Amino acid sequence: MPKETSPISDLLNEAGLPPHDDVEAIVRSEPGGEKRQLRLWLRLLACANLIEAEIRHRLRVEYDMTLPRFDLMAQLYREPEGLRLSDLSKRMMVSNGNLTALVDRLIVDGYVSRTTDSNDRRAFVVQLTKAGAFIFSQLATAHEGWLRELMGDLSEAQMTSLTHDLAHLKRSLIQRRTG
Repeated sequence: MPKETSPISDLLNEAGLPPHDDVEAIVRSEPGGEKRQLRLWLRLLACANLIEAEIRHRLRVEYDMTLPRFDLMAQLYREPEGLRLSDLSKRMMVSNGNLTALVDRLIVDGYVSRTTDSNDRRAFVVQLTKAGAFIFSQLATAHEGWLRELMGDLSEAQMTSLTHDLAHLKRSLIQRRTG
């Protein structure tokens, strides 16, 4: 199956430039020791984008599920009593409007229920149905398997080292946050 193109991809191709989804292309011509931070950031971004694209594809093809719906179900799976829409919105870092559309679709699918909050009649609580919890457990198992497969070329030592190094980077970034 040929890869879909966009007008931007076509223009870049005609100009002999790398595709815009190749985020590392910007530093490819730089000498190896230069712009290390930019190279690292682009490598992290490229890896995250490749993994996310593959997970999105597999969710869609194998389960007719989107990544945002999977993420919403994951949040609710951790909270069997459900979550208020406002709390779910904060956790997922999406607007209430976007969240409402996701919830509505999952209600139609029978995976989520929405009830009025007994403590605040103006608020709604969303929780997984039994069918939703069952489907999510299947999705989560598949998701873990896909990640195991995608990272299968890494040794245990490499995964441990990478996890440790990224944890150190994350702590450093949190300390340096300005906003």
